[in-house]
Amino acid sequence: MPKLYKDILYLIFQELQDNKETLYSCLFVDKTWCETIIPILWKDPWKFLKNGCKLRKRELLLNLINSNLSDESKNKLGQYFNFSYKKPLFNYVSYCKHLNLIEIKKIINNDTLIIQLEIINLLINENTKFTHLYIPKQFNYQINLFPGFQNCFSNIVFLSCSSNIGDNVLDGLSKICKSIKELELIIDENNNNYDIIKLIDIPTNLINVRLLIKYDFYIHINYEPFHKILEKSLMKHSNTIRYLKITKQPTLMILSSFIYLIRLELDCSCLGSRHYQWNCLENLSLPFLQILKARYVPIKPITNLIENTSGSLDEIKIDYTYHSENDNKRIIQVIYHNCSNLKYLTLVIKSNNLIELEKLLITCKYLIKLNILTDDRVFDWNNLFDLLIRLSPITLYKFKFYNSYVSPDLDSLKLFLDNWKGRNSLLLKFNMDINDEYSDLIEKYKAEGVINKFDYYS
Repeated sequence: MPKLYKDILYLIFQELQDNKETLYSCLFVDKTWCETIIPILWKDPWKFLKNGCKLRKRELLLNLINSNLSDESKNKLGQYFNFSYKKPLFNYVSYCKHLNLIEIKKIINNDTLIIQLEIINLLINENTKFTHLYIPKQFNYQINLFPGFQNCFSNIVFLSCSSNIGDNVLDGLSKICKSIKELELIIDENNNNYDIIKLIDIPTNLINVRLLIKYDFYIHINYEPFHKILEKSLMKHSNTIRYLKITKQPTLMILSSFIYLIRLELDCSCLGSRHYQWNCLENLSLPFLQILKARYVPIKPITNLIENTSGSLDEIKIDYTYHSENDNKRIIQVIYHNCSNLKYLTLVIKSNNLIELEKLLITCKYLIKLNILTDDRVFDWNNLFDLLIRLSPITLYKFKFYNSYVSPDLDSLKLFLDNWKGRNSLLLKFNMDINDEYSDLIEKYKAEGVINKFDYYS
C-alpha cells in the first residue's frame, strides 16, 4: 500500500511539474511528499532560471550543485568557493535528466577552467543517464573523453547545439546519440561545420527539428553547397519528421517532402533572412498540418499554403508580416473557407476588414483564443467589441489586442465587459498603458468574475 500511495503521488506531481510554486509548497507536507517531489524538480532544474532574479537563482543552484562535489574537488576549488554549508540530504544531481551546459556556463560566470571542469565532471559519470543535452557555442571540452560519457548520453532524445563547437565533441556525440528524437541546430553562417550533419544522419526516429540559421545578409559568402547537403540530410527523415522550424528559406524544394508535418514554424526574425520571397510555399500541400506559425514571411505564399491545407489546421499564428488591405482581406477569407476547425488564431486585422472577421467568427465555431494585431492609426474598437459580443463562439474566451497607435477608450472597454457577463471568464491582454481608471475598471470586473486574468504591456 505505501508503494501504491507513493506511485499515485508521483503521477499527481508529474502533472504539476511546471508549477514550481505548488511543488515547493508541497515539499514541506511530509517526508514521502518531499522524497517524491525532489526528483521531479531536479529532472530539469535549469528551467527555473528563466524568469526573474536570475542571478540569485543561479547562485543558489550553484551552491546546491557544489554541495554534491567530492572532498577532493572541494579542496581543489577551496579558493573559489566557501564550502561551509552542510552536506545535503539528497544527491540532487543524480536526479538530473537535462544537462544544460549553456546555463552552467552562465552560472559559473568565470573563465577559470578548473571550476567548469570539476562541475562538468561531477555531472558526467557512470551513474547518470541524461535525456536532454544543451551545448553552448564555442564549446570545446572533450566531454567524449570523460569516464561515463557513453553511459550518460546513449539515451539522449533531445540535443541542442551550435555548428560552432569543437569537432571532437560533434564526433563523439554522433557516434552514440542514435536515439535523438528532437534536434535543435544553431547554424552560424560564419562557421559552416560539415561535421554537424552527422547529427542529422545518425538518428533513426527524428521527429522534431529546429534549424536556426544565423544569416548575415551583408556578408557575401556562398553558403549554398553547405545548405544543400544539410537539407538533403533532413530529407532522409521526411517520413518521421512531424515538427519543423526553419529560419531561412530552404535552398532546395525540401518542404514538399515532409508530407506528414503536423507543425511548421517559419521565423525570419533575423535581418538577413527577410528578403526571401518564399515561393516554395505557393504550391505546397501539407495535408496533416495542424499548427502553422510564420514571422516576417511574405503574406501571399502563406495565404497559398493555408489554402492548400485540407482543413486540418487548428492553430495559425502570423505576425510581423506587413501587407496591404487587399492581402489582409484575402488571408482572412482563405482562413474561414479552409480552417473551420481552427482553435487558435493570431493575425493582423485591418479596420476596413472587420466585416471579414464577422464571417470568420461565424465559420470558425471552435475558436478558443484570438490575438488581433492592428497597425491602423485609426481603429474602430467599438465595432470590434460589438462583433465579439454578437458572434464569438461559446468556446472563445482568450483575447490579445495589439495596436501601436490607439487603445480602446474606457467606455468602449466597459461596454464590452458589461456585455460579456454570463460567459466564460476572460483572459485578456492589451498593449496599453494602464492608468488608475483602467486599473479600477479591471479590478471591478475581476471581482465580478467577468475577467479571470488581465495582462498589459507597453
